[in-house]
Amino acid sequence: MSKKWIYLPHDGSAEMRDLLGGKGANLCEMYNMGLPIPPFFIATTEGCIYYMENGKMPPGIENQVRKGLDFIDKTKGQEFGNPSDPLLLSVRSGGKFSMPGMMDTVLNLCLNRTVLKGLIKASGNERFARDCYRRLFQMYGEVVLDVDKDLFEHALTAKRRKFKVVTDPELPAKALMELGDEFEGFINKSGKRIPSNPFDQLMTGIESVYKSWNTPRAIAYRNANRISHNLGTAVNVQTMVFGNINENCGSGVMFTRNASTGEKRIFAEFLYNAQGEEVVAGTRNPLHIEELEKDKPHLYGELIDHSDHLEKRYRDMQDMEFTFEYDKLWVLQTRNGKRTGPAAVRIASDMVKEKLITREEALMQVDPDLLVQCLLPTIKAGQKFDDKIVGSGLNASPGAAVGKVVFSTGRVLELIEQAKAKKQPAPNMILVRNETNPDDFPGMLASDGILTSQGGMTSHAAVVARQMGKPCVAGCREAIVDSKKRTLKIGGVTFTEGDIITIDGSMGIVINARLELVRSPEPGKYFTNVMNWADKVKRLGVRANADTYDEAFLARKLGAKGIGLCRTEHQFGGPRKMLVAELIIILTDPNPSKARLKRQEALVKKLLNAQRKDFLDVLKAMDGLPTTIRLIDPPFHEFLPSDSDLAKLLKVAKSKAERDKLTQMGQLRRSIDEANPMLGTRGCRLGIMFPIINETQVRAVFEAACILKKKGMNPKPEIMVPLIMDVNELRYLEPIVRNTAALVMKEQGVKVNYLYGTMIEIPRAALTSDEVAEVAEFFSFGTNDLTQTGMGLSRDDTASLIMQYVNMGILPVDPFQVVDRRGIGRMMKICIEDGRKTRPKIKLGICGEHGGEKESVEFCHQIGLDYVSCSTYRVPGARLAAAQAVLKEKKSKPKRRRSIKK
Repeated sequence: MSKKWIYLPHDGSAEMRDLLGGKGANLCEMYNMGLPIPPFFIATTEGCIYYMENGKMPPGIENQVRKGLDFIDKTKGQEFGNPSDPLLLSVRSGGKFSMPGMMDTVLNLCLNRTVLKGLIKASGNERFARDCYRRLFQMYGEVVLDVDKDLFEHALTAKRRKFKVVTDPELPAKALMELGDEFEGFINKSGKRIPSNPFDQLMTGIESVYKSWNTPRAIAYRNANRISHNLGTAVNVQTMVFGNINENCGSGVMFTRNASTGEKRIFAEFLYNAQGEEVVAGTRNPLHIEELEKDKPHLYGELIDHSDHLEKRYRDMQDMEFTFEYDKLWVLQTRNGKRTGPAAVRIASDMVKEKLITREEALMQVDPDLLVQCLLPTIKAGQKFDDKIVGSGLNASPGAAVGKVVFSTGRVLELIEQAKAKKQPAPNMILVRNETNPDDFPGMLASDGILTSQGGMTSHAAVVARQMGKPCVAGCREAIVDSKKRTLKIGGVTFTEGDIITIDGSMGIVINARLELVRSPEPGKYFTNVMNWADKVKRLGVRANADTYDEAFLARKLGAKGIGLCRTEHQFGGPRKMLVAELIIILTDPNPSKARLKRQEALVKKLLNAQRKDFLDVLKAMDGLPTTIRLIDPPFHEFLPSDSDLAKLLKVAKSKAERDKLTQMGQLRRSIDEANPMLGTRGCRLGIMFPIINETQVRAVFEAACILKKKGMNPKPEIMVPLIMDVNELRYLEPIVRNTAALVMKEQGVKVNYLYGTMIEIPRAALTSDEVAEVAEFFSFGTNDLTQTGMGLSRDDTASLIMQYVNMGILPVDPFQVVDRRGIGRMMKICIEDGRKTRPKIKLGICGEHGGEKESVEFCHQIGLDYVSCSTYRVPGARLAAAQAVLKEKKSKPKRRRSIKK
């Protein structure tokens, strides 16, 4: 018996997302709820997986599609392929997880010249019929046959010019007839054909949607959103309903709450005489839903009733698509709506207040990755720019961005590659387009902000920007964008590529100035509500990686309960780097002169004073909270100037003594030149070779701690030794740390409680943790280096290789972004279990960037770590992810059965 590849509405439900995709599962649910849904059937995700693995459609699917068509015929009262009463179909993608605009759609399938005549006769509207016909050729040509889409767009533009109209709906039937012939000609010239048989059209349409699962934009989207490449997409085959018959029909998109702010207010846009993709594509500026309320109050009321019903059913904000044919409303799809971070916390908070969901459901509803958007850059207060505002549009996605004007995705990516080649950071860029389309996804991802001249709040640019957390001003109508000439004309100013502008997506304005931006640590009451609920649920502690007072202060404000990693090498920039370099030169001299020894003493004193100030600031900001300070870690050579820097310094050196010192630095660098410095003289090895550096750092820590202790504060330093491979390295450094700490406390007359521990970054240290725990009072997993050493991948220059591996399915995700549970994670488990056998109460944490990634945080909870530590702005997301880990664990545990008393 053939496998079931096709499902009818009554076969499915909202819970069948894996098999039917999110869109298909929701269509089944709405159909069975009695909502006005055009008849449909679904080709499953399993069919897509079969197609990807075998390069052909699944066996038996054609017969099952015919049965699906029989269902549509009976339900709609029309016959598929009957030219006298034409039944047109659409095919739309729908994966388990929403990927808006990333895969393909084909509308108006099953049209040919014979059926076109029947459609003209049946509808009594030649213009409408010919519009459907030219749309089929355009979409089928672009999507299925891969004909250059610019051919179709240029022809449309020329036709509007010829007939002296502004928009496509104004084109008369004669123009559309000409376009249909021209579009067919483009396809024929390409050596391809649209099948005249309606069934063949349908089958190739379904196949093209399956194929679109692996388009570059779909792959890029899944990579960016960490969606598995193995899920496949379903295909929704649905009866066409027409918003483009005339000006009494239309299509639109509705959000049950504001997707940008979270306000409990319907936000919807629509177009008369349009099919749905025109609203989403942003090719025309849509009308607000209030216009529909005024023109067709009964339809508006029906739409509001359906939206309320669906929000209560799904217990979440919904994103709906609808079409109306005269006075008949059709709901085409619903899904949980994409939203910004500020909107997410407000919707969750409001729904709890409305008793629509519980606090636990609210916590699971918010994506931890969105919380950083609540802290997005804004224009720094006090700057005067009112006279610099050159244009305004829709406040499509919040936050502000400053950058160079760039007019295409290709150019954005080209500029990034150019910067990489020069070993420079990528420039800040604002992607400027008339409207964006799914092919622009990589450019949007790489840009700092997006500006479009067309489109509304539900356009592709707006929806995708909100999801990414990118500032976006959409539908800036006064903007004239010429992508070919690379110019933007707005407010009487002409900008060319590379000119700097500022956009504010919260206010919807464009500013002709380079304004200063700030991140706000005051995210508001809704954010605070969600964070407070998370803190009551989570078990894991959350700390921050912070090296300065400002970072530590902000981290504490964002809910960090300590510092998990204070990197002392980040305090060695500028002149201090040269100070350490000079000190190393003296320390490597086997027979230093008295003058050199005196200079060494002076250098140590300078280092001590500088580091004491650093640690005073950090410990003060973290008063009463643990502060893990990592001793010096970078490779030896990083403290010495490169050959190019050395040449520049020698040119400006003012004395022979200065030139001699620089020459010695060059000689030393060449003498210790290492093929692989990241696995060379760095970490604890540097401290063992030059113990005076570690001794000076430890003295600085405890002098700072004692000063604060005398002021009534409660500093809690934790001294962390980096990059050990053997317990004997930790043992060697222990007396340096403990004796120095004891000496300082004796000198100052105060006692400071502290811990001595290590960073687990090398597999051997992880696998000998029972020995390491004899000395270490805490472990902190440095998962960046542990991944590098454990997987044999350089984190500095294998990014493109890793991306290829992910795209090829060799690796599921980038292991430097998400902890590799099977390999690195297993090693972490062994380390924890063996370490706790030796020291049951050992403190365990993680301080690599994995500590702020939601899946990795969940794993850290599962293996029993005490805390995670991450960059400052990821602290809120880590707090929420830690709470979600508890709730997922609770949900997965089987409920105990109550015993029945006899």
